[in-house]
Amino acid sequence: MDIFKNRNYLFLLIGRVVTNIGDSLYYVTTMWLVYKLGGNAFYTGLAGFLTLLPASLQFITGPFVDQWQVKKTLIVTQLLQTLLIFLIPITYYFDLLTVQLVLIIMPIASFIQQFAYPSQTKALPIILEKKHLIKGNSYFAFAYQGIDLVFNAISGILVTFFGVVLLYLADSIIFAMAAILFSLIQLPRKVEQKDSRTGKQKILQYITDLKEGFRVVYRSLIAVFLIGSIVANFCIGAAMAILPSLADVRGGPMFYGFYLAAMSVGGLVGALCGSWMGRFRLGIFVTISFCFSALLWIFAAIFPITSIAIVCFALAWIPIGGTNVIFATTLQTVVPHELLGRINTVSGSMSAIAMPIGSIVGGYVASVTSSTLTFSFAGLGFLFVSIVWLLHSRLRRLPKLSMLTGDLMGIHINKPSLTAEGKDY
Repeated sequence: MDIFKNRNYLFLLIGRVVTNIGDSLYYVTTMWLVYKLGGNAFYTGLAGFLTLLPASLQFITGPFVDQWQVKKTLIVTQLLQTLLIFLIPITYYFDLLTVQLVLIIMPIASFIQQFAYPSQTKALPIILEKKHLIKGNSYFAFAYQGIDLVFNAISGILVTFFGVVLLYLADSIIFAMAAILFSLIQLPRKVEQKDSRTGKQKILQYITDLKEGFRVVYRSLIAVFLIGSIVANFCIGAAMAILPSLADVRGGPMFYGFYLAAMSVGGLVGALCGSWMGRFRLGIFVTISFCFSALLWIFAAIFPITSIAIVCFALAWIPIGGTNVIFATTLQTVVPHELLGRINTVSGSMSAIAMPIGSIVGGYVASVTSSTLTFSFAGLGFLFVSIVWLLHSRLRRLPKLSMLTGDLMGIHINKPSLTAEGKDY
């Protein structure tokens, strides 16, 4: 394929795969370590909260992602991850490892990734032609979800056979490998001008850049995109919270694994179909596909035969996986490159905050009603997204991805260039 003849994209994709392996292995291993060190589920709940919290603050990183050199950011984030992960086996060796230390490391590691993933997304339109963006994003999504599917499943087995400390050593090596892969990427360089601004001027510029990111989002159609993303993530958070309970009703813990696998498989298929889905008019496709997902999701909740219900749940995730790829490509296509980091991080933050809130609400509602009813209502959330796009005339009339422009999305910039001049990528 032409896209894989692009040396820079190939190194970026493989680096992303390696990073995802490190993240998946780290998350599962750390949650297990926290439980063993803490001795009860309270610590794992706290660990989950601390891990999710930095994602909701991702907008803070946006101006830095736009101002910093993309390649350097990718390398430094992976090296910092290497050092952080290596702290755990070192403290274990000197008998200094505590649950408090691990709980401190977890949010720091998660916060570092809020710079890494937006930088990877920002690198794509630099190294790929516009016609290859949607395919490039599809492979990115496949790498992300595919690695999660495989390594979330086998990490527990690896912990059993090799032990936590050895896995942390391996994980630190994995992040170092990612740094090496990112160092092989060759991005176009521009003459970097010397920054003669004072500290106060830099702070004022940061605040200005941050406001600009929010302004562009909330004065354009991206804000309506965001409404759909927030509602969808809220519903997904609610569903994930009660999925173990639903699986228990269906027949036991084995079915919990089946539901998680169905979610990953559906998302993967959708991501791989992203190029094909991008050929349709965006407004019509989102309206129909989210309605399709909602109906399949509700059917998966109420159908009595569990095997068919799980298949329907997997099918419901296909449009979700595909639209994730389309939305990412839409932003890369219509947002000026000098604003892309801020727009991605503002959007990511607003969407991410909905998931833990949905988890809390979903768990409470299921405790006073039933997991089946709560799961069904989560499906109705996707129907809400479909209705919003149907009723919003500008969204409904959006053309296919190749015809989208900043004007159609209502994206207007106050000044011709913010930070791109003299930038060394």
